[in-house]
Amino acid sequence: MVQLPKHYCEVHKDQEREYKPRDKTATHRYNTVVRNRDGNKSSQYQFYRTRHWVALRQATLSNQHYLCQYCKVQGRVTAAKTVDHIVPIEVDQTLKANQRNLAVVCPSCHTAKTRWEQSYYGTGKDNWLRPVRAINDVATIVKIMNDV
Repeated sequence: MVQLPKHYCEVHKDQEREYKPRDKTATHRYNTVVRNRDGNKSSQYQFYRTRHWVALRQATLSNQHYLCQYCKVQGRVTAAKTVDHIVPIEVDQTLKANQRNLAVVCPSCHTAKTRWEQSYYGTGKDNWLRPVRAINDVATIVKIMNDV
């Protein structure tokens, strides 16, 4: 048994420092304010909560064997569970349910790609979309990200 306020028993007490409770206020604010900051973002958020998205995501994970496609292009094998749009929904709404526009991505590649999207496309909060050509090839995106 665990004696409160501890979160782990004596056997697993070495993991105590790794436990970080979620900030419920920040999570609530993110889900209700940031994700719904405008009609476009609100519809994107709602899409991710549909059965269609859940099925697309699972099919993509299975087809790509839970491996980061961005690492794979660079000759690395990295397990991943996130499915990302190659061309962001903000750039082209018509590709949001297109499985060819989806790639499995690990956390570090996802962070790098998000930064790249913000600088290239102008996606994200407080940015303006730029009139640039959409890039739908993972290898090309990796090359551009590495050249920057």
